[in-house]
Amino acid sequence: MGRILAIDYGKKRCGIAVSDPLRIIATGLQTVQTPALWDFLQEYMAKETVDCVVVGEPRQMDYSPSESERFITPFVNRFKNAYPHIPLQRVDERFTSRIAQRSILEMGAKKKQRQDKATVDMVSATLILQTYMQFNNL
Repeated sequence: MGRILAIDYGKKRCGIAVSDPLRIIATGLQTVQTPALWDFLQEYMAKETVDCVVVGEPRQMDYSPSESERFITPFVNRFKNAYPHIPLQRVDERFTSRIAQRSILEMGAKKKQRQDKATVDMVSATLILQTYMQFNNL
């Protein structure tokens, strides 16, 4: 069984999280600069078996797409063309950054760690992956 990889796609940075091969635990992997995301994915996919990719779907409170969706859609389309055999799922990511910040605070992180946006992005990707896994009873 392959891993599930989650991406919290952002204009500047992308948080990355993965499941373990048995799909029990979601773990933050790292944060990559958005221009380097494609290279990262190609290297990661060459080393690991990935059965599914989950990408956060930013939505407004009324469920309409967020403005940042226009940056994510080209990536999603490119991924589907490059990896047609790997399903790509979208997960509502509303509030993940806020929940990530609160989680980091509750873990006792120091102020400098809490303000590190790369850490917030990675934790957000982990939350997106956990949501997907819970919703699909994995």
